[in-house]
Amino acid sequence: MANRITELFGIKYPIIQAGMVWCSGWRLASAVANAGGLGIIGAGSMYPDVLLDHIRKCKAATTKPFAVNVPLLYPNVENVMKIIVDEGVRIVFTSAGNPALWTDFLKGRGITVVHVIANTKFALKAEACGVDAIVAEGFEAGGHNGREETTTMCLIPMVCDIVKIPVIAAGGIGSGRAMLAAMALGADGVQIGSAFAVAEESSGHPQFKEKIIDAAEGDTKLTMKKVVPVRLLKNEFADVIVQAEADGADKDTLVRILGRARAKLGMFEGDIEQGELEIGQVSAMLKEIKPAAEILASIWAEFLREKERIALIKL
Repeated sequence: MANRITELFGIKYPIIQAGMVWCSGWRLASAVANAGGLGIIGAGSMYPDVLLDHIRKCKAATTKPFAVNVPLLYPNVENVMKIIVDEGVRIVFTSAGNPALWTDFLKGRGITVVHVIANTKFALKAEACGVDAIVAEGFEAGGHNGREETTTMCLIPMVCDIVKIPVIAAGGIGSGRAMLAAMALGADGVQIGSAFAVAEESSGHPQFKEKIIDAAEGDTKLTMKKVVPVRLLKNEFADVIVQAEADGADKDTLVRILGRARAKLGMFEGDIEQGELEIGQVSAMLKEIKPAAEILASIWAEFLREKERIALIKL
């Protein structure tokens, strides 16, 4: 399938693996790249020297395009950007910050830039900054999210109606059916996080993956809106946060409860009760741990089947 996204990135399928903290290392990114999608290394959970190691290992594991996701509000951004340029990374996804800060720098060095947004205001701002594409991420998504709580079904057509650059849909997409729906809403491609978080190549802890597989409908909740909105799997830590918010806790109190390295504790080290477990609502649909290539192939095959089925419907 050739469209604006496959041509922009030089990939076979318009399927992008999200740059998730503690899950998206070089093994996952290279596996998705080799399968025909766009794999992304998530720099948000990596010190600069660790990122350098992952980039070099990814380059050794694939000849296909891959990207690095950089949360702009995180520390060491200057060092991260230098590594990206020095190592010849050709695609960068920026998130959690102002795209005006780094877009010109990256594009001036021949790098394709994509920015993640959760509302129409920032979609227009990102386009005005000169990014090559945007990821429009709905309320269903895991990890950092939008305060407006706009669902993907509403967000994608609103964004597609006001920007001219390619739009990648994210949030609640973990199947071919959901991908087809996103494309019908106007998206040029999809970004998928949760479904790849449970891939064999994901660097997430095995107990975190099992917790995702066991998740049922309603087992995630958007929290921490006074700090940075994040969707969490329910556990003892999440219960404490929810209760604190119900009691009217301010930002400083929530930050104190969160502490340091809470996401690492849960997602990477496997403390499934006291750790922060970031995942999307689509976790309730995920039933097994499989290789990334198999996940991508399954999504694409279902997309084609559903596309053909709908084409045969007589109205």
